[in-house]
Amino acid sequence: MNILLWIRYKGTHFAGFQVQPNGRTVCAVLQDAMEAALGCRPDVKGCSRTDSGVHAQRFALSFRYDGRVPLQKLVPALNARLPDDLRAFGAQQVPEDFHARYAAHTKTYCYRIRNDRIDDPFDLETCCRIAGPLDLAAMQAAADRFVGRHDFAALCAAGSSAAAHGDTVRTITGCRVERQGKIITITVEADGYLYNMVRILAGTLVEAGRGKLDPAAIPALLESRDRRRAGPTLPARGLFLVDVAYPDLPSDPDRP
Repeated sequence: MNILLWIRYKGTHFAGFQVQPNGRTVCAVLQDAMEAALGCRPDVKGCSRTDSGVHAQRFALSFRYDGRVPLQKLVPALNARLPDDLRAFGAQQVPEDFHARYAAHTKTYCYRIRNDRIDDPFDLETCCRIAGPLDLAAMQAAADRFVGRHDFAALCAAGSSAAAHGDTVRTITGCRVERQGKIITITVEADGYLYNMVRILAGTLVEAGRGKLDPAAIPALLESRDRRRAGPTLPARGLFLVDVAYPDLPSDPDRP
């Protein structure tokens, strides 16, 4: 059967999702647990290629499975062998042609900023600290101008295979900026992303919040396709994959 598995992980001590020859990766650690628990090492298809240090609250992956552990016992069997910073929380059978990446309708990321002059040891690994006042209204005004179908080459880091092929058009369906105490959260929903796109977008919104970038300049920035006109790439530690939408599937398992 074809299985959709939902996992969550803290990315601090992972070199991203994709298997690498020299680095602890989510995929390799998960496959090690699968081999121990299920007696096989399936080829898994992840919904995204999260970078080193990036976290995931709801990450989806699919794989073919015909082993001895029944579907309803697959999650506890895996969790018994997974490390503390990686957990499975749901599994469901999906159609034979389902692929976790290509079937995704939208993916939602959030970027967390501690707007404070002092680090907090309790969120040091999951927030980017930025000192100095940030104008939330200006940040939201800039965020609104990113919504829609645009060429996002200006928000793409060098080395992107998509950019090399000229495939830089994406649709952002929502972009909001919210503050709760000293924590500012930038949430982006889109049909796809370029390399470091959310981290660069977040850095650009910070520039607007600092008064260094006029929100009205965003359309011209996008039209320029010039990475140098956008803000800095913020650190990976503040980035979370928070949801993946598969509208053609039945309701997925309980959300953590």
